[in-house]
Amino acid sequence: MMNYPNKKSTYNKKPIDYGNRGMTLEEDINISNRYYLENDIAIIYKKPTPIKVVNVEYNKRVNTKIKEAYYEIPSTTDYNGIYKGKYIDFDAKETKSKTSFSLNNIHKHQLEHLIRVKNHGGISFLIIRFSTINETYLLTTNDIEYFINNNDRKSIPIDYIRKYGYIINSNYYPRLEYIKIIDMIINEY
Repeated sequence: MMNYPNKKSTYNKKPIDYGNRGMTLEEDINISNRYYLENDIAIIYKKPTPIKVVNVEYNKRVNTKIKEAYYEIPSTTDYNGIYKGKYIDFDAKETKSKTSFSLNNIHKHQLEHLIRVKNHGGISFLIIRFSTINETYLLTTNDIEYFINNNDRKSIPIDYIRKYGYIINSNYYPRLEYIKIIDMIINEY
């Protein structure tokens, strides 16, 4: 701690906010999606979580508060939209592991949804960030499905993701250039 002549301390006594850990990947995707929309490249939105409001408190018109709500149905994936006439659907996942991505991070209904989208001609995938080593990958539903069907492991090793996934470059704007990877995927079909 250092005190300046005006007696103000440089020591930060504010508690650490742990509430938004893991949000950086979503923030990066949201910034990228804004860039893609503003430049008329793609239309991709974050899907809201479906909730059912049960109890609302109306103190004043400005101070209306939701007092009680619950999740109506399990949410499918985080993002969807359209790019070059193709439906895009994906989920964003972050892990602190340096060696693998746990399959427990993908809910059964999310995987089923991604497979349905793929089977109907859409492009579906996960964007996975290994936050500890600062690597972000796009892994297609085909590669996720192949791994699950041919392995007994409960996690996808990073070596598999590095081999079959696509590394996503980080920039200033767009933050994550995942559209360039979608171009490669479209050209493969």
